[in-house]
Amino acid sequence: MHGNIQKGVRFGAALALALALCATAALAAETGGKRLVPVGHTVGVKLFSRGVVVVKLPEGSTPARTCGLKTGDVIEACGGRTVTSTEQFQSLLQENGTDTTELSVKRQGSPVTLSVEPERNEEGACCIGAWVRDSMAGIGTVTYYDPDSNTFGALGHGITDGDTAALMPFGNGAILPSTVKAVKKGGCGSAGELRGEFDLTEELGQLYANTGCGIFGTLNVACSLAEGEALPVGDASEGPAVIRSNISGDEVQEYAVEILKTIPDAPDGRELVISVTDPELIAATGGIVQGMSGSPILQNGQLVGAVTHVLLSDPTKGYGISVETMLNTGAMT
Repeated sequence: MHGNIQKGVRFGAALALALALCATAALAAETGGKRLVPVGHTVGVKLFSRGVVVVKLPEGSTPARTCGLKTGDVIEACGGRTVTSTEQFQSLLQENGTDTTELSVKRQGSPVTLSVEPERNEEGACCIGAWVRDSMAGIGTVTYYDPDSNTFGALGHGITDGDTAALMPFGNGAILPSTVKAVKKGGCGSAGELRGEFDLTEELGQLYANTGCGIFGTLNVACSLAEGEALPVGDASEGPAVIRSNISGDEVQEYAVEILKTIPDAPDGRELVISVTDPELIAATGGIVQGMSGSPILQNGQLVGAVTHVLLSDPTKGYGISVETMLNTGAMT
């Protein structure tokens, strides 16, 4: 399950495993007595990467292939100068011309230095023959607000690149006001999605991390997402529960689900197996759809987790992550 997205970037999906981070026992102990506001409202998300991500290499001989550049590499510097965007990277290549220059690359978390010799294309511009990306924008759901720290957690999984399925390297980002305009219902083998609009001119808060267990940030003063009753953090158990989701306009409603199984510390972040049982939600969306990731899961008056994935074979079923894992991950970043 992943958020509704643009520019081909995915919010982690049932098709691609979320990169999970397991909490330590010491951090888990810190969540005892914690109270959080379960939110359940969609937001627009804009995220800018640290460097530029290589998302595709064309066939044939190109400077990028010759120098050893690979899909998924993150170009962090060119000729000793920090790369901040695709446009700035192109400018650095034009300044350099066709002389051999060094690229400082991060490959699966490890630094690599490559020497590339740019070529001029038919328009006379210097290029290396690689498609790169520096940002994404889309819709997801805020899980909780922490009144003690003015922080929030959302999505329950990371924002990944749609072409490489790799976690987007975090540079900076923000959440924006969002309204759900329509729903594409999910079906067997076809993921549905929330279709919404978000306001690029207003920011509700700033992001500070993109992790395999969610995105995290701080809210601006007087943000409406902070409103509501704070509930204690609890552990999920098999049985009835509800999720809070925003599937129409600005309204957040509660819908019945069943927690079928708990898998503590699951290595892929899928710690809860859930089934949507609410007839109203099934009629409206078919079950779990893209954009609902991050919807808080409540059980016995406690916040216990967030929806993260959908089963493509049955959209009424999916997975969730424990709120404790989200809290611990957010505290570690």
